[in-house]
Amino acid sequence: MKTILLIEDNEALRENTAEILELAGYAVVTAENGKVGVEQALATKPDLVICDIMMPVLDGYGVLHIFNQNPQLSGVPFIFLTAKTERTDLRRGMELGADDYLTKPFDETELLSAITSRLNRFQHLKAEYNLQAEGLTEFLNDAQAVGNLESLSADRRVHTVRRKQDIYVEGDEPIRLYFLKAGRVKTVKTTNAGKELITGLYHPGDFFGYLSLLTQTAYDDSAVALDDAELVYIPKHDFLQLLTRNAEVGQQFIRLLAGRVSEREQQLLDMAYNSIRRRVADTLLHLHEQTTDSAPLIQLSRDDMAAMVGTASESLIRTLSEFRQSGYVDLTPQGIRVVQPDKLRTANW
Repeated sequence: MKTILLIEDNEALRENTAEILELAGYAVVTAENGKVGVEQALATKPDLVICDIMMPVLDGYGVLHIFNQNPQLSGVPFIFLTAKTERTDLRRGMELGADDYLTKPFDETELLSAITSRLNRFQHLKAEYNLQAEGLTEFLNDAQAVGNLESLSADRRVHTVRRKQDIYVEGDEPIRLYFLKAGRVKTVKTTNAGKELITGLYHPGDFFGYLSLLTQTAYDDSAVALDDAELVYIPKHDFLQLLTRNAEVGQQFIRLLAGRVSEREQQLLDMAYNSIRRRVADTLLHLHEQTTDSAPLIQLSRDDMAAMVGTASESLIRTLSEFRQSGYVDLTPQGIRVVQPDKLRTANW
């Protein structure tokens, strides 16, 4: 049963409206002013709020402002009740994030229709989005509805980046999140001695560039296209809205981003403590998991693979030759094929 919070200072209207809502099958919590309404909402989060604008103690605008600033309440569908129809009042409410208006006096059908429309629009996000297909667009569309993110950028056009082109450079200030729609991208950190370390290898369906947005610091690595790539840009403002405006949207977005941070930490641990053979084997296994039946080869230059492992190209080539002699991999001019992943995984070096 959906719970509706009704905030209205007129006792007769409050009681009559609550009765209509209860007869329609809703659980109703009432409040005689904005302050009490906020306290009720914090005690029991409603599925929808119906709120008068002109009230003592705290008016409807103040209530909506508090809802928007509180992570627990942000994104709850909000319908204003008003006896005023001036355009400035409507504009102010919409700028604050109101979802609908009902002008007094309203009839039962109008009230219930508005509620049904708002609740149907604010469905929960899906558990999973296929980011390798059109999942990003689907997620952003759902996030707009669930999180009331009307200002979320509608410009989701694809930007083409040529092979070997820089996407951002170490030291740049972050202004957007990147979503990889096609191709591959590597992120690279350069040591003081000029040696490159690949900190990430990204494939279609991956986000990248978000750590610097979260920490509000300049990029500590560079991003370069390994192939001709297609990117979707999500502006910094939209990125922060996705994380903070609505708890459900933020949690789902974090799940979409998750994995890369722990993967990077594991990479650093492996480089610190594992042997060269173990590191090459783990890198091959990681890349092998990203191959498909139609593209079974690992196609990465020896220099880039060495930068992923954190070793010299000569050491990588020597180790790959040992693996080929042991029957773990095939080395061809087109790429590397992992022949025995289980033995490569369980070998003790």
